[in-house]
Amino acid sequence: MRTETKCIEGGYNPQNGESRMPPIIQSTTFKYDTSEDMGKLFDLEASGYFYTRLQNPTNDMVAAKIAALEGGTAGMLTSSGQAANFFSVFNVATCGDHVVSSSAIYGGTFNLFNVTMRKMGIEFTFVEPDCSEEELEAAFRPNTKAVFGETIANPALTVLDIEKFAKAAHAHGVPLIIDNTFPTPINCRPIEWGADIVTHSTTKYMDGHDAAVGGAIVDSGKFDWMAHADKFPGLTTPDESYHGITYAEKFGLAGAFITKATAQLMRDFGSIQAPMNAFFLNLGLESLAVRMRQHCENGQKAAEFLHRHEKVAWVRYPGLPDDKYYEIAKKYMPNGSCGVISFGVKGGRAAAETFMKNLKLAIIATHVADAHTCVLHPANSTHRQLSDEELVAAGVGPDLIRLSVGIEHIDDILEDLEQALAAV
Repeated sequence: MRTETKCIEGGYNPQNGESRMPPIIQSTTFKYDTSEDMGKLFDLEASGYFYTRLQNPTNDMVAAKIAALEGGTAGMLTSSGQAANFFSVFNVATCGDHVVSSSAIYGGTFNLFNVTMRKMGIEFTFVEPDCSEEELEAAFRPNTKAVFGETIANPALTVLDIEKFAKAAHAHGVPLIIDNTFPTPINCRPIEWGADIVTHSTTKYMDGHDAAVGGAIVDSGKFDWMAHADKFPGLTTPDESYHGITYAEKFGLAGAFITKATAQLMRDFGSIQAPMNAFFLNLGLESLAVRMRQHCENGQKAAEFLHRHEKVAWVRYPGLPDDKYYEIAKKYMPNGSCGVISFGVKGGRAAAETFMKNLKLAIIATHVADAHTCVLHPANSTHRQLSDEELVAAGVGPDLIRLSVGIEHIDDILEDLEQALAAV
């Protein structure tokens, strides 16, 4: 099936007389006839469900659709995109390990890595997304366990050279983890370019309607854990908490990573997505292909408008021919990138505040990448915890405005931008 069809049909195949839509299994627990039947589930000897803190049928149907969209072999839903990124890294890196990450990532993810996970004993080295192959090579250590990056960084809008980072990761026998939230699998499928694990904040374009927070992880099924067994003992040696199961041996390339993340991390942290949220997410996925085309069309026109405007100091959008990432965006996302634009108004922070105060259609909101047009000043909100030096490293200057272009009529969006700029 083509991508547009997978958005509708993927993950769930109702049989005769069954619900047309994936049903919401709103239950914490599941009934079994014998304790032996349940014991097989706890030993991972049979597939099924016993407690929604670990797995839920509704979630698994939707995760299967997202895995199909990304071209992966297995997927899981999490309570948020933050949980997805945490699980994806913590599933392979523990206390005493090291991870290489692009510095141009979402501020919340940067803080997760640079502060919280450092407290857990995991070290991170941040590299510029545009670093040379030599600079990237120098970031690796003997205890490096993964490489992380965002396809399109939020909100710096840098575009990652996925092949370059994949080549470096694989040369050191570690997986490349890519957060593909902004392009979605409609516009980019990182696995096709060498990524091993793909994550999403499904709260954004996948849901699309501000209805439900969530995250997702997809495994490509291509990384050979056993070939690098000494680096990943959690996957390649017996797990005593599950009666000595070795995930990479029992579940193979296609299922080892997600099974371990479910059996260990979801079991212990419980960051499950609510079944109702998964249902809402699936409704969003059904229209994802159509919405992304409109987001990209509106985003392109809004970026061109801002680029021409005399009161705008600068604009970042991968679809602009003079953008630094125009050519690489064409390589990885030939059909469009996303509807998010970063720009600065002449006059700096004060001018930015005046502009935002005078918007009428666009709203000031923490959210991004949904049907509604909204704006945010990241240095005062999502990236508030970063120092000035860290802001610069992340590509987020104090004057940066993040404009998330929705799917309203483009003329209404442009008129709103025009009248707000007139007040500056």
